[in-house]
Amino acid sequence: MKRYTAKRAGRQWLDACRVYADRRVLSLLFFGFSSGLPLALTFGTLSLWLAEVGVSKTTIGLFALMGVPYTFKFLWSPVVDRADIPYLGRRLGRRRSWAVVTQTALMVTITGLGATDPVAQPGVTAILALLVAFFSATQDIVIDAYRVEILEERQYGAGAATIVLGYRLGMLVSGAGALYLASFVSWYATYGLMAVLMSVGLVTVLVNPEPAVRQSRESAEQEARIARYLEARPHLGSKWARVAAWVYGAVVGPFAEFMSRRGWVLVLLFILLYKFGDALAGVMGNPFYVELGFTKIQIASISKAFGLAATIFGGIVGGVLVSRIGIIKSLVVCGILQMVSNLMFALLAVVGADSVVLSLTIAVENLSGGMGTAAFVAYLSSLCNVAYTATQYALLSSFMAFGRTLLSSSGGWLADQMDWVSFFVLTTAAAIPGLILLLWMTKRFPQVSPKAP
Repeated sequence: MKRYTAKRAGRQWLDACRVYADRRVLSLLFFGFSSGLPLALTFGTLSLWLAEVGVSKTTIGLFALMGVPYTFKFLWSPVVDRADIPYLGRRLGRRRSWAVVTQTALMVTITGLGATDPVAQPGVTAILALLVAFFSATQDIVIDAYRVEILEERQYGAGAATIVLGYRLGMLVSGAGALYLASFVSWYATYGLMAVLMSVGLVTVLVNPEPAVRQSRESAEQEARIARYLEARPHLGSKWARVAAWVYGAVVGPFAEFMSRRGWVLVLLFILLYKFGDALAGVMGNPFYVELGFTKIQIASISKAFGLAATIFGGIVGGVLVSRIGIIKSLVVCGILQMVSNLMFALLAVVGADSVVLSLTIAVENLSGGMGTAAFVAYLSSLCNVAYTATQYALLSSFMAFGRTLLSSSGGWLADQMDWVSFFVLTTAAAIPGLILLLWMTKRFPQVSPKAP
């Protein structure tokens, strides 16, 4: 009997792994690559280029503002969600037409950025870098909406893991790959090649279908109410009535629908807290390694290269877990693993500069972090109503990023007030409120996927 049960469990896990063989899931690898490629070109790679040509540190620091579009992308996400692009929208569909426009714009602006002279015309370089960041953030809105709309809920975890893998590969190519290339050719040629590589996303868009346009019961009811309201006020005129209806459906509707759900404030609080302990520890990782006495080579080889592999593997495992046991249970399992993994840093603080313990610490931390990210992205995806996918996901992901940045900024001050062992024990405890809130929400407000009709 035990043998039969073990074989049955094995088949179930194998079936869960097969989720990665679905064409829809595989396509997200290339969408992720297209999403991750522009990021380093306006941050790490660009900052090294600026430093190499002698731009002042103050000016380089100001280029960090290129991250603003990623933080506030929810402001223009309603336009991406509801507006059709003339001509292309009819031929390709709303999602694919927006993807083609943003990816083409990225190819042009990345090439233009590489052609600038940061010393002679720093303002022009800054404007083009900001445009790259803007079109990159807009592309993220489109790709996130496309991912949620083409997948079934059981595929959310695998979809999250696959797109994160592609995203990391894109960042690797535009980060380490671009720096290696720039050692042999000009920065213009380097950025030009990166622009050509954006065609990966363009081809992926063109060979994949447009998601079906769907409307949920909640959105239909809300928009019917505004239609009745406008019909009762003929003095507004048909033109202004249409404008008001569009604004309501695109801007007000997504927020009103989300806030109509029971426990929505607690959901936002959970989004803030779920990765709090992880973010708090992560922000002080490099200063911790340096203070222990690890060399730059050790940090780069173990923390970055080996850590990237562990994160990718963790994401794949997290995707399988979501497919096998569901989103909520996966969040609990991954949350506990993330919390316990912070204790590995405390162990490393006791042992000192031991490369074996560092490798073990990075393996545990990045594996659990990758699993947690896959489960968390799947959870955010499940919260999106199909009628407002782009707007709601942009809002939730921006809220997650803003909260993580704001809360983790206190990590440096805390590390100054205590020793490393106490600090990492504290970051472990910081993960507990999010887990308690998750368990309480699960009992008080059992999750029903907004995608269900």
